[in-house]
Amino acid sequence: MDTGQPEVKVVDRRWWARGEQVEPSEPAGKPSYVEELEARLAEKDRLLQQYIEQYKGAAAEFDQARVRARRDAGKEIERGKRAFLVELLDIVDNLDRALDSAKGVRSIDTLVHGVEMVRQQFLQRLEGLGIKPLEPLNQPFDPARHEAVTTVPTSAAGDEDTVVGIVRRGYMIGDEVLRPAQVAVGKAAER
Repeated sequence: MDTGQPEVKVVDRRWWARGEQVEPSEPAGKPSYVEELEARLAEKDRLLQQYIEQYKGAAAEFDQARVRARRDAGKEIERGKRAFLVELLDIVDNLDRALDSAKGVRSIDTLVHGVEMVRQQFLQRLEGLGIKPLEPLNQPFDPARHEAVTTVPTSAAGDEDTVVGIVRRGYMIGDEVLRPAQVAVGKAAER
């Protein structure tokens, strides 16, 4: 029976199927694509470690810069305080001069004039720092700028809820209240 096709012969190369004993040979190497992937993975690990080291170095440098900036800011604040205190000492010196000059003078007007000059000098120094006094007299009461410490009966309708007296002057620094003015507020007299 010839079908026209060549005869196929199968050879079983499995050593255990043939019952042969084979000496174990060295394991076959990894396929080349696995070795290539492992090499690429090793390179990525190396790059990752390099980036981690760079990050740690940058983070340490940033922390050092932050500490340095805080220290420098503290020194700058301290220098500013000292400069301000030196200016205040000038005012104390002028008060001492006014008191010394008043000891030999019989007129109180000279003492008052000297103290007024020192007060004006002090207010000028404060204004140089951006501090200005509030002028609340005859202004409508504003709880954001004024602190009402008393009320005063008034018969004038326009004086209702208006500052009619100043107990303690208030001050602004820029557009913010540094210290509110303590004021007396007019209230309509009860009838």
